[in-house]
Amino acid sequence: MKVLLDTHAFLWALTAPERLSRRARRATEDEDNEVLVSAASVWEIAIKASLGRLDPGVAEIERSLPDEMERHAFQPLPVHVRHALRVAALPTVHRDPFDRLLVAQAIVDDLHLVTADRKLGAYGVKVVW
Repeated sequence: MKVLLDTHAFLWALTAPERLSRRARRATEDEDNEVLVSAASVWEIAIKASLGRLDPGVAEIERSLPDEMERHAFQPLPVHVRHALRVAALPTVHRDPFDRLLVAQAIVDDLHLVTADRKLGAYGVKVVW
């Protein structure tokens, strides 16, 4: 299975895996799964870090994200034009631009989205939680 981590799921997988549901944790830890992290999530983390809006433990990890991704075998997912264009076709279920882009990536690339945000399931994307 190919899974895309929502930003909070990515941060929790790195800093507080107990906050993930059992199903989400299995999806992120199963070596048979390809676990992806969107460049949009890293961008969101960088923005929040620069604004001082991350918890102290998370703010520390922000500087070592590439190493942490490698250590956990999480693969980067670039944002492509096809992803950005797909956002335009999404209904306004959710207003957060980062979440909308993650949904578009999951739809375009046929990925399961690991998220605790129940609103995202309204897009018809396959949600793991």
